[in-house]
Amino acid sequence: MLDLERIDAYMERVTDSETETFVPESRTLKCGLDLGTAYIVIVVLDEQNNPVACEKQAAEVLRDGVVVDYAGASRIVRELKKKLEERLGCELQNCAIAMPAGTESSVRTHKYVAEGAGFEVTGVLDEPSAANAVYQIENGVIVDIGGGTTGLAVLKKGKVTDIYDEPTGGTHLSLVLAGNYHIPFAEAEKIKQDYSRHKEILPVVRAVIEKMATIVSRNIKKEEIEEIYLCGGTCCLTGIEQIFEKVTGIKTIKPKNPFLVTPAGIAASCEPFKMETRDY
Repeated sequence: MLDLERIDAYMERVTDSETETFVPESRTLKCGLDLGTAYIVIVVLDEQNNPVACEKQAAEVLRDGVVVDYAGASRIVRELKKKLEERLGCELQNCAIAMPAGTESSVRTHKYVAEGAGFEVTGVLDEPSAANAVYQIENGVIVDIGGGTTGLAVLKKGKVTDIYDEPTGGTHLSLVLAGNYHIPFAEAEKIKQDYSRHKEILPVVRAVIEKMATIVSRNIKKEEIEEIYLCGGTCCLTGIEQIFEKVTGIKTIKPKNPFLVTPAGIAASCEPFKMETRDY
């Protein structure tokens, strides 16, 4: 059973770390680099996994979990890393990375991007499993819906038994909105992120969300699953959990802010490194 109160408080702290730099409890840090279809995010935690700092930037350098603009991805990661190093006054050495389930063939490119920015990659995970570093559930299904894909991990007794991923995500919602309202894709993205319009747009994108839920349904044994746990930026859409629950017939839960769950979980899986003061 997910401890929502704990998760919500933790994710609020992660979100606050975008604008406030928290003092780590020890001189040891961990980093998570999330190369997403819509955003690139770096989260910094201390050794006890307390949030320290976070930077993110909208990006269109990946498609369905695959890097399609290596130069652009490398530039953004270098810029985000530099911002964090200036905030912390030290060099960020190690990082963990995560891949959408089923895109393991792209690990090498993701590592090149991280290493090109000066990171040493100490861990590679699939995204739903990374999310469970935050959720800490024993049994159920974690569904990570990003910009390009819907990925899921089935957990039994705290262990991942199966992972799946298919190319349907937030980008597809934006394409539907752009077509429905006859507006550019970028404007559709803004509408999607406007919480005041979620009630209006939910009927427009319902069919795409139902497809995402169907991806989950056909890849699990429903009689063995009691709960589904959502994360990922697309899950910020108000009401998405009710559609999942209706399609799958399984209780579906999401925290107040599911966007940064996976990046924080990636960071929690990084090999810790000592802070070394650096002058700028």
